[in-house]
Amino acid sequence: MNDDRDLLSDASLCLETCRKMGLTISTAESCTAGMISGYLSAISGSSDVLDRGFITYSNQAKQDLLGVLRVDLKQFGAVSDVVARSMAEGGLKEAGTGICIAVTGIAGPGGGSDEKPVGLVYLACACKHRPTLIEKNIYSGNRDDVRRKTVQSALKLIIRQAEAFSE
Repeated sequence: MNDDRDLLSDASLCLETCRKMGLTISTAESCTAGMISGYLSAISGSSDVLDRGFITYSNQAKQDLLGVLRVDLKQFGAVSDVVARSMAEGGLKEAGTGICIAVTGIAGPGGGSDEKPVGLVYLACACKHRPTLIEKNIYSGNRDDVRRKTVQSALKLIIRQAEAFSE
């Protein structure tokens, strides 16, 4: 499992990549509740790239702040590719940034089911003038492990989306 130094290194690379591409970042976080923004903001000078973060732990917050449709939450559930995409695209629109990363998942130890087990996380990264990237992961470990692995995946997904921005 990555320790803080690895996550901070990934956050630094993420900021450098976005800075190089002229992209600002917003986050729309559910299961990580601000951890992605926290790692990005731990890097000195991040304020020229990191714009804002939405912590949308509840379904109501996802609707109110990001424009996630109630019908999608009901039909697909908060932990779904549909809702992750809607969170990322809604965050991009509301923040007016170049990139928005969204995460929604089940960190555990409870809350899982056969259909949606503990450790299931959807990530989506929306970027202006690019298709939204979506990932589905099932992480092992305890709650902290799942959340840290989600942060790591989110930072790498932002880098992938930012690098594709110039293509």
